[in-house]
Amino acid sequence: MLRTRLYAAPEGRFLHDVILESCRRVPEKTAVVDTSCNRRFSYSEYGALVESLARGLVAHGLQAGEVVAIFLPNSWEFCVAYHATTLAGGFPTLLNPAYREREVRYQLENSGTAFLITDGPNLDGIDLSGLPRMRRVYSTRRNSTGTQSFSDLLQSTTAALPSPDAPSNQRIAALPYSSGTTGLPKGVMLSHFNLVANLFQLLGPNGSAFVPDDVMLCFLPLYHIYGLNVLLNPALTLGATLVLMPRFDIAPLLGLLVSEQVTTMPTVPPALNALCQAAEAGQFPQNHRLRWIKSGAAPMPPELGRRFTSLTGVLVCQGYGMTEASPVTHLGYLEPELYRAESIGQPLVQTDCRVLDIEGNEVPAGSPGELVMRGPQFMMGYWKEPQATAAVLRDGWYWSGDVVSRDAEDFYYVLDRVKEMIKYKGFSVAPAEVEAVLMEHAAVRECGVVGRRDSDAGEIPVAFIALREGFPSSEKLKEELCAFVADRLAHYKQPREIRFVDVVPKTASGKLLRRELRKALS
Repeated sequence: MLRTRLYAAPEGRFLHDVILESCRRVPEKTAVVDTSCNRRFSYSEYGALVESLARGLVAHGLQAGEVVAIFLPNSWEFCVAYHATTLAGGFPTLLNPAYREREVRYQLENSGTAFLITDGPNLDGIDLSGLPRMRRVYSTRRNSTGTQSFSDLLQSTTAALPSPDAPSNQRIAALPYSSGTTGLPKGVMLSHFNLVANLFQLLGPNGSAFVPDDVMLCFLPLYHIYGLNVLLNPALTLGATLVLMPRFDIAPLLGLLVSEQVTTMPTVPPALNALCQAAEAGQFPQNHRLRWIKSGAAPMPPELGRRFTSLTGVLVCQGYGMTEASPVTHLGYLEPELYRAESIGQPLVQTDCRVLDIEGNEVPAGSPGELVMRGPQFMMGYWKEPQATAAVLRDGWYWSGDVVSRDAEDFYYVLDRVKEMIKYKGFSVAPAEVEAVLMEHAAVRECGVVGRRDSDAGEIPVAFIALREGFPSSEKLKEELCAFVADRLAHYKQPREIRFVDVVPKTASGKLLRRELRKALS
């Protein structure tokens, strides 16, 4: 067993205090580089901004335990707003900046958001009226009607910061929303203890290869738990430098590898595929300092990692996790004798794993079964969803819904998903959410959505649709249906393919048979 110790003891630690300790320890070092506005912040400057913004939130009326929504792309404002919210006693909930009005309103209302921090362009076409608890909206760079300037929160004030009113394992440090296979997304309650424990698991001996001298390039979205707690928080805990890109864009990324002397760059398989294509085209720089890449959020084909390493000399390590686990539970190794391109690696320290058959019995090494886990990184539960919480957290164990096997050396391999989530370019797409929108269209009688394997995206959403009488099938209607979803949900959720059918297969009780739809794709 290689992973036996944490980086430090997480008990009683609050995330913002861990970050502010780094700001005091290495004040002159560069903490954050924001390439969207060409600004650089030392740790001293970053800590001062966090404390100033936290006091500003309190001065503007934020009460301990109230929710602050952050609806921004990767930026220095996102980072500071996140850490300042927890320091001010608030609960941060994070929104995808690509969200449409119905997605934004749902999360703001469901979470009970009191303050919203966003930017003017993100609010175009979004009506925020009628949200019962929301009192204030702030714009960071471009103002919008009805918003206050983010800079108002950074004005000098003598407002006192609140003392924690609950232990670290009972205080929410992040409320991201995770798509389920049924119903609407659910808020995942991650405590300070959950996030700090996962940081210290990841950074412990034989954990990740992150080091204090790293320059980490972050194009993964910070609103997603992968970007938040595998890039932002680890980088600032170590005293490393985080280089922010607002989104994945291959040309500027290749330039930043050299200009910022990037040493590591966690990624997702579709982005890794694009990097391979750039290397094959002779565009990948020769004078880089990139040491290794972590791949996560979706299964990585083993040949993809090998291909990237053969083209660039950069090692690729696969990991595994989920929002409910803050997120990392398993991670591979870079050492040649422990390298397994096809494996998600071994569990992190203090992560107990079982592989169970359908009757709940432990299966022998090499046999498939559902992965069931427990550890300090697992969530408090789903926000206002006790039944959903009870369905996945049973007697302290989290039931992942993923089918895995493990070998005699305790390396794990993902074989299939019990869950029906579609992974498009690393983003989770809930079929039920897409189906609910399609059913609002006048032409749709019934529908079902499943994922089809795709070499570039991993999976693409495919919709099987039975039309109402009087609506003939046509290419024009396919385009209209895709656009209908695109107008109402984030772009990555829209079907990339429509197939018209006479009936959508169902059980005798009326439950959708997705496995039959998947068979039709093969």
